[in-house]
Amino acid sequence: MKRFICLSLFVIMAVAAMAQNHGFLNVDQDNRIESLIAKQRLLQRIDSSFNGYRVHVFMEIGNEALQHAEEVKKQFEKAFPDIPIYLTYVEPYFRLRAGNFRNRVEAEQCLRRIKPRFKEAFVTADMIYRPKINAN
Repeated sequence: MKRFICLSLFVIMAVAAMAQNHGFLNVDQDNRIESLIAKQRLLQRIDSSFNGYRVHVFMEIGNEALQHAEEVKKQFEKAFPDIPIYLTYVEPYFRLRAGNFRNRVEAEQCLRRIKPRFKEAFVTADMIYRPKINAN
């Protein structure tokens, strides 16, 4: 029995000693992996939007809607220069939506800041822009 225990310990220690390579790891990978990574980066540059949340500030229809939207946008940018705002046209409405929030909690926090100045504001799901990724 002692021999078995000693032999087992010897085998375990030998395997552990061979497994150590001083913190280095060599990875052999197919060249196509780099090609796929490059394609993914290109796709992210082309379409950098994904599902998220924004604060809806303004929506109007009619002949003067664009002019009103631009006025409200200027007011918003003056009051909240740190929050990006986007003017869009989705037939038949001109809309102003602010921010790029990954989750509703972040959008609600922003809404609390905006609501005193823009009483009609509310949180809505929208396509938002991805943060820029530094390629190193």
